[in-house]
Amino acid sequence: MIWQVAARWSNYKKFNKLSALYKAKRKIEKAKMRAKVEHPFRVIKRQFGYVKTRFRGLAKNTEQLVTLFTLSNLWMAHTHLLTTAGEVRP
Repeated sequence: MIWQVAARWSNYKKFNKLSALYKAKRKIEKAKMRAKVEHPFRVIKRQFGYVKTRFRGLAKNTEQLVTLFTLSNLWMAHTHLLTTAGEVRP
């Protein structure tokens, strides 16, 4: 198995976007996408305290996670929602 450490975005600026090396590295690189996906999980764990799953049935767990991810989306968008409503809070 070949391991590759995720490179920073600034490392890609030195490559030509049309080069084969740039395209190959970007195809392998998934850190930018992973960061976007992992942020809602962080919000659910830290803001809402959902660290451990209870065993109470698939339907109830699914329902609770859907609700938590909905609240997570609202939490991440709350500054944008407040500015469009006319209120600005720190």
